[in-house]
Amino acid sequence: MNTTQKNRLGWLLAAVSILTVTSVTWAETPAAAKPVHGEYKDWRVLGVSHRLDRKFVRSILGNDIAINAARAGKTAPWPDGTIIAKLSWKEQVHPNWPQAIVPGEFAGAEAMIKDSKKFAETGGWGFGHWEGTKLVMNDKEKTATCFACHTPMKDHDYVYTTPALQ
Repeated sequence: MNTTQKNRLGWLLAAVSILTVTSVTWAETPAAAKPVHGEYKDWRVLGVSHRLDRKFVRSILGNDIAINAARAGKTAPWPDGTIIAKLSWKEQVHPNWPQAIVPGEFAGAEAMIKDSKKFAETGGWGFGHWEGTKLVMNDKEKTATCFACHTPMKDHDYVYTTPALQ
């Protein structure tokens, strides 16, 4: 074996050693606790909206099930396991561009969770909101209010958002 081959072998063994140590260390590190329904901040955009009645600018995000369904055009109905997050900000006029409405103060994050068996009374959808990283499901009274608002969208599986991914 010549010097070049020995050097390459040495580097290869060093790299394998580093990868082995890194893999063992990574495998031994406990996973961070995740919210039951995932962390919406890591989800992708399904669509956007501007609620004139509440003066909210909204970004509508979806978990992987929602994103995959939207990309495949399979949202009538949305599959069980779909979670749609609606992040809202108070609207404000851009200080340097008065024709633009932009997000201002954060107003909250709401959710729709599709489980056709668990939420059969409300078209297969449960409604909730995030408190920090915890998704809290709404009580029966608040859920009834949310569902009543979504009833006009019955023919679209009670969802107002038109996915921007198609």
